[in-house]
Amino acid sequence: MTTAERSAVHARRFLVRGRVQGVGFRWFVEREAHILGIAGWVRNNLDSSVEVFAIGTRDQLSGLRSRLREGPRAARVDDVEEFEAKPVPGLSAFRIEGAW
Repeated sequence: MTTAERSAVHARRFLVRGRVQGVGFRWFVEREAHILGIAGWVRNNLDSSVEVFAIGTRDQLSGLRSRLREGPRAARVDDVEEFEAKPVPGLSAFRIEGAW
C-alpha cells in the first residue's frame, strides 16, 4: 500500500451490539476518536445498539475498530458490524449525538 493510499480519507459506519447502552460507551468512543484524530459521531439506537460514523485514514479506522470491539470496562461487546460510507464534507470533529 502506498503512502497516498494510507493517508486517503475513508468513512465507515459501525453498529455495535451487546451491553453497550448505559455503560459509558458513547463517551468511550468519543475519547478514543479524539485520541485517534477521527471525525464523525456516535449515538444510541432504539434497538439498544450503538452506531458510529467515522471519517479517517485506514490506519485510524482500523484503530477505532479494535477499540470498539473492546469497549469500556462496564460494556460487553457481542458484535461489531462495519459498513462502507461516504465522507461528509466539512465534518472535522467528533461528537456524541442524541438517540434516534
